Amino acid sequence: MAEIIQRDGTWAFDGDTLRITPGLHRSVPLLRRTYGEISVPLAAVSGVALEAAQAARGHGRLRLRLREGADPLLQATGGRLPEAADPYRLTVAADRTGAAEYVAEEIRRALLLDRVPKGPVEAYLLPGPPVPVSVRTSDGTVSFDGTRIRIDWADTSERVKRATGPRIITMGDLVRVEWLPNTRHEDGSLRFVTRETVLSKLPPDKDPYALDLWGSARRDLLTALVAAAVTARLPHPSTRTATATATATATATENGELPACAPVPPQAADHHDVLLRRLRELGRLHRDGVLTDEEFARTKAVVLRGF
Repeated sequence: MAEIIQRDGTWAFDGDTLRITPGLHRSVPLLRRTYGEISVPLAAVSGVALEAAQAARGHGRLRLRLREGADPLLQATGGRLPEAADPYRLTVAADRTGAAEYVAEEIRRALLLDRVPKGPVEAYLLPGPPVPVSVRTSDGTVSFDGTRIRIDWADTSERVKRATGPRIITMGDLVRVEWLPNTRHEDGSLRFVTRETVLSKLPPDKDPYALDLWGSARRDLLTALVAAAVTARLPHPSTRTATATATATATATENGELPACAPVPPQAADHHDVLLRRLRELGRLHRDGVLTDEEFARTKAVVLRGF
């Protein structure tokens, strides 16, 4: 067993699995403490590095690199997690550099002996955050129980969102999740793209399928756990790539670039139906007095531009 215990957390490697446990000190970001212990199988690892301390009393860092597509958290956040919130880094005190190097060397040796490839994987090797998971943000509360997403709007949400009531999205309707962090300099968002809204370009504050993250950056960061839990239950990116290739082939066939072999889905008709439904919903809200003339005109213009 190779192990290093620091205030930032603990890494323990038994030859097959690296257990990463966050520290309990208040300096450890809320995201990592909320996520808890992560068990990383060796097959998900592409490498590990130790960045030495820059000064005698400084701190070094252990960094674990995972294979592309192995972890739903990294897939959902797309490299946008703040440095300190990255669960695959460990701050190491200068006097513990030797122990950190030993752990790193043991992981490297195991990767070599097991001949673990460094390339992408075709299925998630980590389960992602456990469910149910729920996070309260400035724009509302988002919950996920493993099969459906529910958004309950806050009193500070835009009227167009509150007027539609709680939003419930099933996994069967979901296409993808888009997550951007609240950086204090720029608002973040958590958007659930469904089959009906795949072409919508509504801003997060007006989109009833999105949370506008403009409050506490520390707490809003927890929405990454919801995004990861949902992502873990969507088709793996390698599957979506194959689907995109098939769609491109169908388009080329329709344009006469390839011989016809299968009918092309009537996507244009579907998008037209989506547009009509969105406009009818806005019209109803306007007639009921929920939206003012100005709000109705502005939101309608945004919807039309999106389509």
